[in-house]
Amino acid sequence: MNKPLESLSEDFNLDKDEIWRKCLLFIKERIQEQAFQTWFYDISAISLDNESITLQVPNQFHYEWLESKYRHLIDNALKKNFPHPLIVNYSVVISDKKIEDIPTLTQKDKPIPRSYHRKSQLNLRYIFENFIEGRSNQFARAAAISVSDTPGQTPYNPLLIYSSPGLGKTHLLQAIGNKIIRQNPNMRVVYLTSEKFMLDFISSIQKNHSTDFISHYRNVDILLLDDAQFFQSKEQTQEQFFHLFNDLFQKGKQIVLTTDRHPNELKGLKERLVSRFQSGLIVDIQPPDLETRIAILMKKGEDDGLEIPYEVTEFIASAIKGDIRAMEGALVKLLALSSLRREDITMNLAKQVLKNILGEISFTDISINQIVRFICREMKVSERQIMGKGRTMDVALARQMAMYFCKELTETSLANIGAHIGGRDHSTVIHACKNIEKKVKIDGDFKLKINNIKNQISDQKFQNTE
Repeated sequence: MNKPLESLSEDFNLDKDEIWRKCLLFIKERIQEQAFQTWFYDISAISLDNESITLQVPNQFHYEWLESKYRHLIDNALKKNFPHPLIVNYSVVISDKKIEDIPTLTQKDKPIPRSYHRKSQLNLRYIFENFIEGRSNQFARAAAISVSDTPGQTPYNPLLIYSSPGLGKTHLLQAIGNKIIRQNPNMRVVYLTSEKFMLDFISSIQKNHSTDFISHYRNVDILLLDDAQFFQSKEQTQEQFFHLFNDLFQKGKQIVLTTDRHPNELKGLKERLVSRFQSGLIVDIQPPDLETRIAILMKKGEDDGLEIPYEVTEFIASAIKGDIRAMEGALVKLLALSSLRREDITMNLAKQVLKNILGEISFTDISINQIVRFICREMKVSERQIMGKGRTMDVALARQMAMYFCKELTETSLANIGAHIGGRDHSTVIHACKNIEKKVKIDGDFKLKINNIKNQISDQKFQNTE
C-alpha cells in the first residue's frame, strides 16, 4: 500500500545540500561539461521543505537562462531525488559591495589620469542603447549586459562572442566597455584588436620595452580583445597572451573576446589557449532575420535625422542578408547619392546603389514583380488581371499562387506582398497561402505543378528590369 505524501516526506531526508548534490549529478550526466560548468557549478540550495526548494544563483540573467533553457531538466532531477514535485524558487546574489567600492587600483595605488579614457580606444557610438536586439543576437546581448553590470563577478569570464563578420560583435564588445566606464569611471578598460596586441608586442621587443608592455596590459581591469582568430599561427604572441590571460583571470579581472568562429574551429591556436577561451561562456550571433535588418536600417536613418521610406529599407534589407556592416554601408551610399543628386530617396535610387555594390550578376534576388510575371506566363493570365479585382477561377488561383510563391521564395513581409499585389492586406495573403497549401495536400497533380514552378523560379536568374 502506498504511503501518503506527508509520511513519505517525513521519512525522506530533507538535507538540502545532499539532495541538490544528487540533482547536480543527475544534470551533469545529461548536458555537456561546459554547459554544466557555466550554468550549474555555482548554484547552491539555500532552503528546502516539503513544498519548495530555493536555489541561489549569481545574477538575474543566470536565473532567466535557467528558467528558459533548463527548467524541465531541473524538475526531472528533483523528481528523481524527492518523493513529490517541488516548487523551484530562486534567490539572486546581491553583493554588499557597490561597483565603485571594488578595488581597481594597481599595487602602487596610483590614481587614474583623466586621459585614461581616451586610451581605452573605445568608440562612443557603440552602446547597448543603439544595438538592435533580435532573435539572432538576444542571448549574446543579454550576456554582454550581464558582464558590464558586474565585471569579473559572473561565471562568464571569459565571455567569448563569435559570429561571421559584420553581425555586431565589435559593437557589443565596445558597448560593454562604454557601459562599464559610464558606471565606474575609475575602471581601467582597454579595447584592442588582436592585431594591435601583436604589433605592440613586436614593438616592445624592437625597442627593448618588454617590461612596459607587460605592465601596461596586466594593470587593466577589463580587457576587450577583438578578432582573437588573428592569433592563429603566431606562437610568440599566443604565448604572451596566454600568460596575460592567466594573470588577469587570477586577479578576477574581466576578459571579453570575439572571434569569427567557434574556438574549436580555430586552427593554429595552441590547445591550452583554446582551453582558456572555452573556460567561460561562449555565445554566438546568427545572421539577423528580415525584421531585425529592417529595424537596424530604420534606427540608423532615425539616428541620422532622416526619414527613409519603409519600402526602401525593406528592399535593402532583403537584398543584403548576411552582413549588417554591408547593409549599413549601402544605406550610407544611398544617402550620399541622394544628397549629391539632390533627389529624394526612392526605390529606383536604391536599386542603382545596390547594383553598384552587388554587381549585376550578384543582383539576382527574386522580386515580387518577377514572380508575378512568371506566374502570369505559366497560368496564361495578365498582370492587370492578377493586380485587379477579378475573381474568375483561373485569375483567383493565379493570384493566390503568386502570393504563395512570394511568401515562400522571398523574405518580404506579408503586408508588403499584399500591397504589391493589388493593394491587398496581409490577411488576404494568409488566406491565399492556406488555400494553396490545402490544395497541395489533396491534389497530387497540383502538388507536382507547384513543385515544378517553384524549382523553375528558384533556378531562374532574373535580370532586374523593374
